[in-house]
Amino acid sequence: MLNFAEILKYFAGVDKRNANILAGRIYQMKDRDEPDFIAALSSIAANSDVPLSGAYTQDLEPIRIEVSLIIKHTRSLIPRQQPLDYSIFGAEVIEEAARKQMNEVMRLSPVVGGALMPDAHPGYGIPIGGVVAVDNAVIPYAVGVDIGCRMHLTVFNEPYSNFEKLREKLRHSIMNGTYFGKAMRSSPIEHALLDDPRIIQIENYFKLPEFRKRAGLQLGTSGSGNHFVEFGELRLDKPTEGIPAGSWIALLSHSGSRALGFKIANHFCDLATKVTPLAGDLKRLAWLSMETEEGRAYWDAMQLAGEYSALNHEVIHDTVSTLSGLTPLLAVSNHHNFAWKENHGGRDLYLHRKGATPAGPGVLGIIPGSMGTPGYLVRGLGFDQSLNSASHGAGRKMSRTQATKEISSDQRDAQLKAAGVELLGGGLDEAPGAYKDIRQVIAAQSDLVEVLAEFNPKIVRMAGAEKDPEEGN
Repeated sequence: MLNFAEILKYFAGVDKRNANILAGRIYQMKDRDEPDFIAALSSIAANSDVPLSGAYTQDLEPIRIEVSLIIKHTRSLIPRQQPLDYSIFGAEVIEEAARKQMNEVMRLSPVVGGALMPDAHPGYGIPIGGVVAVDNAVIPYAVGVDIGCRMHLTVFNEPYSNFEKLREKLRHSIMNGTYFGKAMRSSPIEHALLDDPRIIQIENYFKLPEFRKRAGLQLGTSGSGNHFVEFGELRLDKPTEGIPAGSWIALLSHSGSRALGFKIANHFCDLATKVTPLAGDLKRLAWLSMETEEGRAYWDAMQLAGEYSALNHEVIHDTVSTLSGLTPLLAVSNHHNFAWKENHGGRDLYLHRKGATPAGPGVLGIIPGSMGTPGYLVRGLGFDQSLNSASHGAGRKMSRTQATKEISSDQRDAQLKAAGVELLGGGLDEAPGAYKDIRQVIAAQSDLVEVLAEFNPKIVRMAGAEKDPEEGN
């Protein structure tokens, strides 16, 4: 049995980050320096997983539970020697750097499953195109800094044969109904979501008095990077979701939660690195336990950012639809930077999709190509090995820097002309040649999704080459 000095040293060593706090709580009980009290503390030191019994249970059981959680957390910081196995789809189009990055992810102790989609390429912490199942924890960087980045498709009651007749009106509506780059509205949109108590809590928490106002100014805006709004042709070979077979005018958008999600993501990513201090290259993979206040706070804030992103797309589509005078028939949308609580193999897990489309049984989704190649409306097949996921696009084969060095404007423009695409904005970093072959990527996931329709962009609106610092994959 330990003496009192040894007990204080033990508790200080257990909670190294807050050594004085835990040891101090024990020290304040020094007047109880008697055999039963010392025995109870020694029992905690010997095995903190065993519940106490006896005279000091009420006083010391909360400390035992705390010590047990600290020890488990400390042990969890030690990565596995070997990564868990995970499924890879389209291995022939995935570079080795993305696989190496995914291997590191699969060494984390809370991670229990994973999959790599055929559009995968290296990202921050986790590959874009990576899917990770986590037990009772969330990894903010595995969601990303653009929380709730998503696709949104509106199909109109207008045959594509009328596209050229309507081109000028469509161009006008997309130029005047969208905002790109750092552009914001002249006055904020008012919406019930912006009065949500969670917005006020975040505003107060971050001490950002303009947080709500900025969210209103950015509502219905797209930012920069690979975000876009585009009109095109949706081609259906057979009736789908109530839309007759044929070719129809459709509107497709890609963007996320703007500054609101960016602020939330960066705060909790930084917090996770302090709560779960991993070493070296694993630092960005820090997690927050869902048993903690921090983990639950991130989950709630992430949900808010996801709702904001969904509303953002609705505003864009409502605005452009009104300006174009077209009548919507069908809307389909999906997140691809988010975490969901899902049951896999009989376990409730936190499924992180970083640049991956949900593809559960019957779930509709959109997988875009590039500004000059097709995108696809798909229905999920619920493939277990992919954790009910699919790619979120074609995936980059060149970094932005490499693309601007190796692709000329003449090369890009020739490819767009051949595809019949009119580009409004857009830098060389988003040229079609910077991306993998979308048809090859789709072919690699025939077990994951059923293709329902092909979307070919015709008028594409994007920001210029300058990237907004609040954008991310």
